[in-house]
Amino acid sequence: MNVDETIKDLTEEQQSLDPIVSKLDSHMWKTPTASDRWNVADQIGHLTYFDNAASLAITDPDKFKASFDDLIASAANGNESSDDFTLGAYRSMTPEDLLEAWRDGRKNLSNAASTLENDSRVIWYGPSMGANSFLTARLMETWAHGQDIIDAVGGERPDTSRLRHIAHLGAITREWSYVNRRLEIPEDEVYISLTGPDGQIWTWGPSEALNSVEGLAKDFCLVVTQRRHLEDTELEVTGDVAKDWMGLAQAFAGPPTNGPLKRSEK
Repeated sequence: MNVDETIKDLTEEQQSLDPIVSKLDSHMWKTPTASDRWNVADQIGHLTYFDNAASLAITDPDKFKASFDDLIASAANGNESSDDFTLGAYRSMTPEDLLEAWRDGRKNLSNAASTLENDSRVIWYGPSMGANSFLTARLMETWAHGQDIIDAVGGERPDTSRLRHIAHLGAITREWSYVNRRLEIPEDEVYISLTGPDGQIWTWGPSEALNSVEGLAKDFCLVVTQRRHLEDTELEVTGDVAKDWMGLAQAFAGPPTNGPLKRSEK
């Protein structure tokens, strides 16, 4: 997939969340979500901050590096300090102003992304990323934080073929899930076979592998973005290596985090 197609899918993913959020009253914007410490407004503030950061990374890498250093310094003082740095400005906004800020951030990112070529690389919070991977990560973040909001307040967001972006990111970050925890990467390969919303089958890895993950693409995306516990999905996982991976899968950057508890344990 080329950059222009990924930009289109990212834009559509962002737009699919907009009507859900825009219908919320001021009370519902304060609804707590599954993400520790954050309500619905914080989820949108988070997306807004990092959409603008992504735009800056593309258009002004030096300025982005400075903002990155400031973020790291704030994070060293704990989660509350980090939240103040990324969310402080947005927490002072009314829901209407925050909604407009989010929309402006999306436009900023879209305009910046339009300057990228397929072989472009973008500086980010870890190693630099290829343009497609960079934009796919933004799509994944939008979908995952959107899921947090939907879980908290309800709303309809139909599953689409855009899930393939997230599934692909989940598949290719298997090794990262171990490296991020300073664990040895298993040598055994894992075959992944997922059914998309339209019944299409998406696969990764060798079909003859003894370890496998099979099921609905949405379930896989929920697990690798740590929005659902494996046992709260209908995924069929075969082999100890596949089961171990699904227990620590993390398709996003940042320090290692644990996925949610099973519903029965909450």
